[in-house]
Amino acid sequence: MDAVRIQEEDFSIEAEVDALRASSKRIGGIATFLGCARDFSEGRDVSSIAFEQYAGMAEAALQSLRAEALATFDIIEVRIIHRITTVYAGDQIVLIVVAAEHRGPAFKACEWIIDTLKQRVPIWKKELTPEGDSWVTQHP
Repeated sequence: MDAVRIQEEDFSIEAEVDALRASSKRIGGIATFLGCARDFSEGRDVSSIAFEQYAGMAEAALQSLRAEALATFDIIEVRIIHRITTVYAGDQIVLIVVAAEHRGPAFKACEWIIDTLKQRVPIWKKELTPEGDSWVTQHP
């Protein structure tokens, strides 16, 4: 499994953590962020969310983000998976798993990755609601 993936199908958190743990015996802490779809946003019911990407550019941006995190933080490994499909309330959307010798750098890197992903990676989401569809603006 590649450390960075954009895919339609769902993913297994356990499989991603296991793959990360297999990368080094120095790992002492693993931090994860799991983004899930909500059924309510900005005062409206949401029936589903459709994700689109700038093909090729989105994966390159995620690869760059991973490399920058590895160079910036005192961490050992990073995995980033983002789904590009239509999801429903409770469905998994994005997973970030960061391993380090200690928890502090893992948590810091994980938070930085998700915040930066939302700013830099050309992935867009459209919320489908009973009142109509609307594109969601980026937010950190």
